[in-house]
Amino acid sequence: MLSLIATRLAKAVVVLLLIVIANFLLIHAAPGDPAAVMAGEAGAADEKFIAQLRERFGLDQPFLVQLWTYVKGVLQLNLGYSYRQQAPVLDLILERLPATLLLTLTAFVISLTLGVVSGVVAAARQGKWTDSLVTSLALLFYATPLYWLALMAVLLFSVQLGWLPGYGYETIGSDATGLAHALDVARHLVLPALTLGLFFTAIYMRMTRASMLEVSGMDFVKTAKAKGLSPGRVQRRHVLRNALLPVVTLAGLQAGQLVGGAVLTETVFAWPGIGRLMFDALAQRDYNLLLGILLISAALVIAFNILTDVIYSIVDPRIGAAP
Repeated sequence: MLSLIATRLAKAVVVLLLIVIANFLLIHAAPGDPAAVMAGEAGAADEKFIAQLRERFGLDQPFLVQLWTYVKGVLQLNLGYSYRQQAPVLDLILERLPATLLLTLTAFVISLTLGVVSGVVAAARQGKWTDSLVTSLALLFYATPLYWLALMAVLLFSVQLGWLPGYGYETIGSDATGLAHALDVARHLVLPALTLGLFFTAIYMRMTRASMLEVSGMDFVKTAKAKGLSPGRVQRRHVLRNALLPVVTLAGLQAGQLVGGAVLTETVFAWPGIGRLMFDALAQRDYNLLLGILLISAALVIAFNILTDVIYSIVDPRIGAAP
């Protein structure tokens, strides 16, 4: 296990360094000059002022010098300074990261739990109306655009019914603490987490159903039934455990995608996470902040993949021998 984790971490460092360089190249290849944008918003878009801004933020340096300065800073855990927010990039990200992790992890748990349970139910009632209903709902959630689902959720549950708050992380002006504050945050979390999780619920449901049906026809399952084991025990001990292997793999690969999906979700629900911060940084040409968010997002994806390898090796010890 330790050898597996060490190998994955070594590969992760190399991959993360390549991602840092690739992100820097792509961002600087995009059209638009952040100095010109800042000067225009300041109402002083003359060449002298733009030149001063470029010199102040190091944008007048040769490209390779800028790249080396940025990579060296990343290696020292210095992600630079946001010239739009007037604060260190790392501080801005760490301030918003807990909200994004809360949203994505909640959505991940919801999607995985609902997906596996509904997939097991659909597989157990193959060909019946329950199977058709669950499969149809999964197809509906999979085909529905995330932003549309978010808007409809706000209109229905917040505007029309008034059951749940439609935006924000907590009630504005609330001085609640302790349990009251946690419940307030939980109420604000329901709609964005469900909206983000329903899309992935459909994927896990279809994967679980297909995997359960495939494993059910294998010889070792027939042998277990022939030995007189109860249907419930066969499903739990033999079918479900083996059927979950591809689901675990898929869940680990897609866990990082929740961060990308959080950009739309956080924007619609005004959730103060790094997804919304990324959207603002892109609109404002805040290159340092955007690069920092992309780096943290990539690190989260890699961390989820390493965690998936560890969980997979526990579920199926044979994977521990893989390079």
